Amino acid sequence: MEEQQNENQLNIELSEEVAEGIFSNLAIITHSNTEFVLDFIRVMPGIPKAKVKSRIILTPEHAKRLLNAMVDNLEKFEAANGRIKTQEEPSGFPMNFGGPTAQA
Repeated sequence: MEEQQNENQLNIELSEEVAEGIFSNLAIITHSNTEFVLDFIRVMPGIPKAKVKSRIILTPEHAKRLLNAMVDNLEKFEAANGRIKTQEEPSGFPMNFGGPTAQA
Protein backbone atom coordinates (compact mmCIF):
# COMPACT_ATOMS: atom_id res chain seq x y z
CA MET A 1 0.00 0.00 0.00
CA GLU A 2 2.91 2.37 0.75
CA GLU A 3 4.21 2.00 -2.82
CA GLN A 4 0.84 2.98 -4.32
CA GLN A 5 0.75 6.18 -2.27
CA ASN A 6 4.27 7.11 -3.41
CA GLU A 7 3.40 6.41 -7.06
CA ASN A 8 0.33 8.69 -6.87
CA GLN A 9 2.16 11.50 -5.05
CA LEU A 10 3.14 14.53 -7.12
CA ASN A 11 6.10 16.62 -6.06
CA ILE A 12 5.55 20.24 -7.17
CA GLU A 13 8.43 22.72 -7.21
CA LEU A 14 7.76 26.45 -6.87
CA SER A 15 10.66 28.75 -7.68
CA GLU A 16 11.12 32.00 -5.78
CA GLU A 17 10.45 34.05 -8.92
CA VAL A 18 7.18 32.26 -9.72
CA ALA A 19 6.13 32.35 -6.05
CA GLU A 20 6.15 36.17 -6.18
CA GLY A 21 3.26 36.03 -8.63
CA ILE A 22 2.23 38.49 -11.31
CA PHE A 23 -0.46 41.13 -10.75
CA SER A 24 -3.16 41.21 -13.40
CA ASN A 25 -6.28 43.34 -13.58
CA LEU A 26 -7.49 42.16 -16.99
CA ALA A 27 -7.81 38.70 -18.50
CA ILE A 28 -8.64 37.92 -22.10
CA ILE A 29 -9.78 34.40 -22.93
CA THR A 30 -9.77 32.99 -26.44
CA HIS A 31 -10.22 29.45 -27.70
CA SER A 32 -9.94 27.16 -30.68
CA ASN A 33 -11.35 23.67 -31.05
CA THR A 34 -8.28 22.23 -29.26
CA GLU A 35 -7.19 24.81 -26.67
CA PHE A 36 -8.13 27.71 -24.42
CA VAL A 37 -5.69 30.62 -24.14
CA LEU A 38 -5.81 32.82 -21.02
CA ASP A 39 -3.83 36.07 -21.34
CA PHE A 40 -3.29 37.95 -18.07
CA ILE A 41 -2.64 41.67 -18.56
CA ARG A 42 -1.76 44.59 -16.33
CA VAL A 43 -3.49 47.83 -17.33
CA MET A 44 -2.06 50.97 -15.72
CA PRO A 45 -4.03 54.20 -15.23
CA GLY A 46 -3.47 56.76 -17.96
CA ILE A 47 -1.34 54.46 -20.10
CA PRO A 48 -3.09 53.35 -23.30
CA LYS A 49 -0.70 50.43 -23.92
CA ALA A 50 -0.72 47.28 -21.81
CA LYS A 51 1.42 44.16 -21.92
CA VAL A 52 0.46 40.54 -21.55
CA LYS A 53 2.24 39.49 -18.36
CA SER A 54 1.43 35.80 -18.53
CA ARG A 55 -0.21 33.38 -20.98
CA ILE A 56 -1.66 30.03 -19.95
CA ILE A 57 -2.71 27.50 -22.60
CA LEU A 58 -5.13 24.76 -21.54
CA THR A 59 -6.90 21.83 -23.15
CA PRO A 60 -10.71 22.18 -23.14
CA GLU A 61 -10.90 19.50 -20.42
CA HIS A 62 -8.45 21.34 -18.18
CA ALA A 63 -10.23 24.65 -18.84
CA LYS A 64 -13.45 23.05 -17.58
CA ARG A 65 -11.63 21.68 -14.51
CA LEU A 66 -10.19 25.14 -13.83
CA LEU A 67 -13.67 26.68 -14.10
CA ASN A 68 -15.08 24.14 -11.63
CA ALA A 69 -12.16 24.70 -9.22
CA MET A 70 -12.65 28.49 -9.41
CA VAL A 71 -16.40 28.18 -8.74
CA ASP A 72 -15.70 25.89 -5.76
CA ASN A 73 -13.07 28.25 -4.33
CA LEU A 74 -15.22 31.36 -4.85
CA GLU A 75 -18.12 29.69 -3.04
CA LYS A 76 -15.84 28.78 -0.12
CA PHE A 77 -14.37 32.30 -0.05
CA GLU A 78 -17.81 33.93 -0.01
CA ALA A 79 -19.05 31.55 2.68
CA ALA A 80 -16.17 32.66 4.90
CA ASN A 81 -15.88 36.33 3.89
CA GLY A 82 -19.22 37.43 2.46
CA ARG A 83 -20.40 38.07 -1.07
CA ILE A 84 -17.90 39.56 -3.53
CA LYS A 85 -19.41 42.68 -5.06
CA THR A 86 -18.90 43.24 -8.77
CA GLN A 87 -19.68 46.28 -10.87
CA GLU A 88 -21.24 46.23 -14.29
CA GLU A 89 -18.52 47.67 -16.48
CA PRO A 90 -19.22 49.60 -19.67
CA SER A 91 -17.96 48.10 -22.89
CA GLY A 92 -14.40 48.99 -23.80
CA PHE A 93 -11.39 49.37 -21.57
CA PRO A 94 -11.31 52.37 -19.23
CA MET A 95 -7.82 53.78 -19.52
CA ASN A 96 -8.07 56.21 -16.61
CA PHE A 97 -9.69 53.78 -14.13
CA GLY A 98 -12.43 56.33 -13.52
CA GLY A 99 -10.10 58.76 -11.75
CA PRO A 100 -9.17 62.29 -12.74
CA THR A 101 -7.06 62.73 -15.84
CA ALA A 102 -3.62 64.27 -15.46
CA GLN A 103 -3.04 67.75 -16.79
CA ALA A 104 0.24 69.52 -17.40
